[in-house]
Amino acid sequence: MPGENRSVDVTLLGTGAPPGLPRPDCPCAVCATALGRDARAATALLVDDALLLDLTPGAAFAAARAGHSLGGVRQVLLSHPHDGPAVEVPAGLPQPVRVPDGRELTLLTGHRVRALAMDAGGTGYAVTGPDGQRLLYLPPGGFPAGLEAPTRAYHLVLADVVGRPDALARLRAAGAVGPTTDVVAVHLDHDVPQGAEVARRLAAAGARAVPDGTTLAVGAYEEVPDVPRRTLVLGGARSGKSVEAERRLEAFPDVLYVATGGTRGGDSEWARRVALHRERRPGSWRTTETTDLVPVLAEEGPPVLVDCLSLWLTDAMDAVGAWDDAEWADGGEKALRERVRELVAAVRDARRTVVAVSNEVGSGIVPATASGRRYRDELGRLNAAFAAECEQVLLVVAGQALVLRG
Repeated sequence: MPGENRSVDVTLLGTGAPPGLPRPDCPCAVCATALGRDARAATALLVDDALLLDLTPGAAFAAARAGHSLGGVRQVLLSHPHDGPAVEVPAGLPQPVRVPDGRELTLLTGHRVRALAMDAGGTGYAVTGPDGQRLLYLPPGGFPAGLEAPTRAYHLVLADVVGRPDALARLRAAGAVGPTTDVVAVHLDHDVPQGAEVARRLAAAGARAVPDGTTLAVGAYEEVPDVPRRTLVLGGARSGKSVEAERRLEAFPDVLYVATGGTRGGDSEWARRVALHRERRPGSWRTTETTDLVPVLAEEGPPVLVDCLSLWLTDAMDAVGAWDDAEWADGGEKALRERVRELVAAVRDARRTVVAVSNEVGSGIVPATASGRRYRDELGRLNAAFAAECEQVLLVVAGQALVLRG
């Protein structure tokens, strides 16, 4: 209808890393299974058939397969140097260029393109359509240098979400990514299995992946995934459960990490474990050591990661004398049940995003002591009650996350 805004359409001619996926001659499991829809050419974007961002081998054929032509392209912009053999420029296509940082171009079609300096080399491009739709395209491993808050949110962001989740967190902190921003992962490499696994990981970050040849309407956010507000990650010792939990929040700023294990003065091995956990967390995260989880969950604020519920239970059982049979029978069991009820009610009422970690026990040897069996049973009950209040529950086995709910 007259007066309506016309959407900007972006066709992804490729969504993979510069070498493509699978990588040539790579024997890894991800490359071996990246077939069909999961195979990805090097990332290149065709905007309204008029602007090509990154010229890659076979771009003309990729456009034809997607039902488009490069015949109307008025400008070809490069975001990063091309490694490997020289890419042939199809006949009739403008010569590719990299725009100097900070420079803005205005195409005859009404599109405006601004070049952005990156913190890791390359050039990012902010594109504004004739009717005001805004998209941001970042090169592999890049984040806009000097980006400061507050920044108006883009409608569409195409970035290296898997390789630089911290960049997505910083875009959120600056306001460049808002609740209705469609975040699409590009430059996908063999870091993560494709198909269901990459979709699961990206959804936890509020992002998604699409196959090569997909056309996106800038400003249409119906496909933006909802991030689960409450998640429980279960797993055995060294299963990768803590890494999985941390990965779910590394694309968000100002995360509060709640460590329930304490410092255990004099235990050097425990101190090394704690130090390793700290070193792999993003520098923007805050850490607090406490087992008093109810007030933490009741507060408004940024996402919170609790690691872990099994240590919280150990402290709660210490407090009620659960290890002594007489104290357990004389009110200890009732007191522990009340503490668990309070915690479960707190996660039910929580308004902030919560990711909690707990050990999955009871699948192996039956503990030799009554107190060990009591702890095993109570942790099973706690996990079940906590999981009932979570939109998503995962079980991590050998580093592989199995979705139990959500």
